[in-house]
Amino acid sequence: MRTVLVSGGGIAGPVLAHWLRRHGFAPTVVERAPGPRAGGQAVDVRGVALDVMERTGLLERARAVRTRMRGMSVLDADGRELHRSTEATYSSGRLDGEDIEVLREDLVRMVHEHTREDVEYLFGDSVTGLEEDGDGVRVDFARGASRRFDLVVGADGLHSTVRRLAFGPEEEYSHHLGSYLSVFGADNFLGLEDWQTWLRDGDVGFGIMPVRDNTELRVAFGFASEPLAPELRTGDALRRTVAEKLEGVAWEGEALAEAARKAPDFYCDAMAQIRMDHWSRGRVVLLGDAGYCPSPLSGQGTSLALVGAYVLADSLARHAGDHRAAFARYEERMRPFVELNQALATENPGGPASEESVEHAKNALSLDA
Repeated sequence: MRTVLVSGGGIAGPVLAHWLRRHGFAPTVVERAPGPRAGGQAVDVRGVALDVMERTGLLERARAVRTRMRGMSVLDADGRELHRSTEATYSSGRLDGEDIEVLREDLVRMVHEHTREDVEYLFGDSVTGLEEDGDGVRVDFARGASRRFDLVVGADGLHSTVRRLAFGPEEEYSHHLGSYLSVFGADNFLGLEDWQTWLRDGDVGFGIMPVRDNTELRVAFGFASEPLAPELRTGDALRRTVAEKLEGVAWEGEALAEAARKAPDFYCDAMAQIRMDHWSRGRVVLLGDAGYCPSPLSGQGTSLALVGAYVLADSLARHAGDHRAAFARYEERMRPFVELNQALATENPGGPASEESVEHAKNALSLDA
């Protein structure tokens, strides 16, 4: 039985591990966090990614916990309503569509629960070194002993360690999109009931949605910025930057700044895409954001992760014993799909992509090809 180390226990890695197990491989998932990660924004599962969820056996569970918004309001800088819709929201698209929106932490949890009996998980550890030879890859870990695997998959996100170790510095592949995104939770001090609120004030803006039966809020705050200096990219520095920028917003800015300062699930990172000429080197291959992050601006990061996991596992199964042919087939099938979805973030900077582009991109791949 061929062994595969998957670095990253979010969504792409465990879904890949599920399908590898189904195809007769022995997957191990290593995740830096001590358990399935909590927090994060609501994510979309669209088009062909819904088929992956159904084949994986998770679609009905995901539908059961999907967000159920009645609509949204768009406000000016002072909090006056400019527009409202009961047909669509910026985060999930049309409310009467087949696509679903779920909290990232809910999807992470259900994927882990679906796979934990059949997949080896190493929580609280991470990859620190890779040494490949003709028979496999020796992997060094931050905490555990070194082990050998037949293949290694980097599904460890925008700032992938596996990508850095196998392909070189992140700066060679990361393309900044001119802004940063912060996501954090707060008590529902606005009293929102299944209703989103969006506001834009110059080069900053946010979307706020209620979750957990309207008891909590998820705040997604963005601000325009060139790449920040390294000393400003630490967690504490980013939290201070976000709080200061929120304080400058007239409508509820002080309250949101205080929520950002206190939030245990505070997150902030650059809006960026990963663009690479190839996603594999030897016995190492990249999956999801590690290889082709489209940025949250595309709304397709989770769908790309799900589809990529399925296609990679299928390619490895079809080319048993020949990882080079499998990786080549994976790239051949996925690259056009990736490029269409990455274009959603760049075709209309500062605004949502057209409905026609979204519909084309999210269905531009067949799982049975």
